[in-house]
Amino acid sequence: MSLTLWNSRFSVTFVRQYATIFTSGSVATSSLQNKFTNSSILSFHNNDKQRQRTLFTMQNNRQSKAPTTSGATTDTANIGGIGAAPPSASQHSYCNKQTLYDHPQVRQQSSTGSYDYDLVVIGGGSAGLACAKEAVQNGARVACLDYVKPTPIGTKWGIGGTCVNVGCIPKKLMHQASLLGEAVHEAAAYGWNVDDKIKPDWSKLVTSVQNHIKSVNWVTRVDLRDKKVEYINGLGSFVDPHTMVAKLKTNERTITAENFVIAVGGRPRYPDIPGAVEYGITSDDLFSLDHEPGKTLVVGAGYIGLECAGFLKGLGYEPTVMVRSIVLRGFDQQMAELVASSMDERGIPFLRKTVPLSVEKKDDGKLLVKYKNTETGEEGEDTYDTVLWAVGRKGLVEDLNLSNAGVNTVKDKIQVDTKETTNVPNIYAVGDIIYGKPELTPVAVLAGRLLARRLYGGSNQRMDYSDVATTVFTPLEYACVGLSEEDAVKQYGADNVEVFHGYYKPTEFFIPQKSVRYCYLKAVAERSGDQRVYGLHYLGPVAGEVIQGFAAALKSGLTINTLINTVGIHPTTAEEFTRLSITKRSGLDPTPASCCS
Repeated sequence: MSLTLWNSRFSVTFVRQYATIFTSGSVATSSLQNKFTNSSILSFHNNDKQRQRTLFTMQNNRQSKAPTTSGATTDTANIGGIGAAPPSASQHSYCNKQTLYDHPQVRQQSSTGSYDYDLVVIGGGSAGLACAKEAVQNGARVACLDYVKPTPIGTKWGIGGTCVNVGCIPKKLMHQASLLGEAVHEAAAYGWNVDDKIKPDWSKLVTSVQNHIKSVNWVTRVDLRDKKVEYINGLGSFVDPHTMVAKLKTNERTITAENFVIAVGGRPRYPDIPGAVEYGITSDDLFSLDHEPGKTLVVGAGYIGLECAGFLKGLGYEPTVMVRSIVLRGFDQQMAELVASSMDERGIPFLRKTVPLSVEKKDDGKLLVKYKNTETGEEGEDTYDTVLWAVGRKGLVEDLNLSNAGVNTVKDKIQVDTKETTNVPNIYAVGDIIYGKPELTPVAVLAGRLLARRLYGGSNQRMDYSDVATTVFTPLEYACVGLSEEDAVKQYGADNVEVFHGYYKPTEFFIPQKSVRYCYLKAVAERSGDQRVYGLHYLGPVAGEVIQGFAAALKSGLTINTLINTVGIHPTTAEEFTRLSITKRSGLDPTPASCCS
């Protein structure tokens, strides 16, 4: 009886669900619509364009006739929120999003066979994969080229790009490993009986990290196959704006496409000094290194260098950071110096205003590094087990033969407009290869998806590169969104900027008596009026988790009044933003007297 009743309810639910799919224009329904369209009930081969167009026409006819609450008909290009009309000023009083939208754009129809593909994406990283998969879902015939040149010491990896293989993912895993080591020792203060002989196993850690990465590589390949994106493991170079030659393992293949998207990303630079390439490694090599790094010189104080130095220290090794000029260039400099000071407190030395001169390999296998202080001119030297270069990244444009296609470059990056279009109308670029934009995985993913939707989905929404949140995964993490204090002052003037700030004490730091000296946060805001928040900065535990929610608030026009009238969750570190009341201008002490009042 109960089984019969369940079947009846399931049948009714199924009919109701799919009966509404083609009559509703909501975001949720659009999502179901996409799933239904791509299901086994209505599955199409990637090249079967006529049946896909027939389905799209049927859907659009139904949706265009659906009345809105005002009695108007629904714009088919705006169904599901993709390419939706821009929000009014009353909806976002502090965010002018009008510039992110164009006049309604006509969906590009698939080519009739004059090209091999509608779209060829060059690069199998975050931006390229997101763009390729989104384009296929919108009816395009797509191929994705991906090829990884081995590093000087022979390191190579599979599909997925920097983030998956040699960037965000392995970095976060090794950062977590170092935090766990720290937590194990803190556990004794909380009553756990901990063996003092606990130590990390580098080989086991690397194996675990690489096994996870390989599983992601496999899932990515399967996902491309399932979505009917043709994966081509080849190095592409342009012949003309619509033609590319892919160098495969054993031969070459000529490919033509109506549109190309360049998403090749970048790779670490090596300094132009003797021994740099022969004896040094980069972050491309570190996460699969087959031996313990030991005493390590990290050259460069950007976020990659500091993150690597941080987790190496947490794993029991001896990193030293060599700084040519400033720490964390491009970030708020007060916060950057606090990050450096917190690392120094943990026993990570910094060689300031210093540049390397040469690297030599000694008979015992150690590396002799000679260096020079750029202020005093004094030279010095020291021996290390590993030298890690973290001196910046370069865009991978040299193998593309962009001149054959007429694409202009700026240094080793590609200049694009607000639609990610290069100077050649059918060639686009997304991700880390484009000039002057944040080089972050979530930025690349969203930009790639939006580009595909504009090309093949009838959307007119453009990527908003402003107010992008980010985190530096140093031992004490730093996260921020919006303007730095320096940029706010430069943009609005010192007299028009108010900075609310404070130190705080994480509850979990009390029992193990961890240092709270550098746990600090600030809100950079408008001085008058509604005191709109220009930027938020946080230094402390789980920084990325704290800032992510505030990022949405800031993009929605967060004000100081709203912030301080928000009830915090206690006891958390995120609630400290709601307790900000002291300004730098006041000169009052920002150190808290107690935790609960």
